[in-house]
Amino acid sequence: MRDQPAANPPYKLPPPLFDARCRACWMVAGLLLLVLASFWSLDLQVAAFFSGESARSMGRFLAEFFPPDLSEPFLAKVGVATLETLAMSALGTLLAALAGLALALPASRLHDGDRALARAPTRLLLNALRAIPELVWAALLLISAGLGPLAGTLALALHTTGVLGRLFAEAIENAPSGPGDALRAQGVGLLKVTAYATLPQVLPQLVSYSLYRWENNIRAAAVLGVVGAGGLGQLLAFHMGLFHMHKTATLLAAMLLLVALVDALSYASRRWLMR
Repeated sequence: MRDQPAANPPYKLPPPLFDARCRACWMVAGLLLLVLASFWSLDLQVAAFFSGESARSMGRFLAEFFPPDLSEPFLAKVGVATLETLAMSALGTLLAALAGLALALPASRLHDGDRALARAPTRLLLNALRAIPELVWAALLLISAGLGPLAGTLALALHTTGVLGRLFAEAIENAPSGPGDALRAQGVGLLKVTAYATLPQVLPQLVSYSLYRWENNIRAAAVLGVVGAGGLGQLLAFHMGLFHMHKTATLLAAMLLLVALVDALSYASRRWLMR
């Protein structure tokens, strides 16, 4: 009688540190060399940055921010710009989540027998979308969409589609295949298997990814206004350009409060989903 292979093969310890077989060690060593080479090749002038004159200049600059402008007309403008930034980030994230899910399905191998012919070109498209930063997308879209929040919203949506599409595709591919295999064995079609077996398993993860990207898009939406894409960033660029430092301080405080509020809301929502 032939010996049966062990159900649980013995665990192989990884190679020790500084061993030639330790690939992770070689990778870390290569990254350290790259960091050291970066310090050597860049003229960082660290000594000048930490000098007394630099500290005094920074102190005089920060003193110009106080007191912030808390006049009622300006606070009203800041409130409108804050709501505009919030709306840009929320709408851009929603559009990206829908488009990312639509692209994630052809970018995934849904089961072992799936040929996934569209997987490679769809992933190439997702890589292209997320390779271009939001700021570059906004600068390009300003030509066709003009100044205002439309260009910023579309810029956020395009970049975030690439990010969420790739994350969604990985989540779908890594989902347990058992429920889908059971439905396919009963002759259920691909769309119904995806709707009733695959998506319900990964839905909390997809929502969590979307909320996390919404946090990032709040920060990005504030920056996009610098190129004229609306929101708090547009006000910030205008008043900083005119050296209205008291108004700039108010805008920076509004950005910090908005980001903190959205971060707290997103964190609480993700904790609730993962219960």
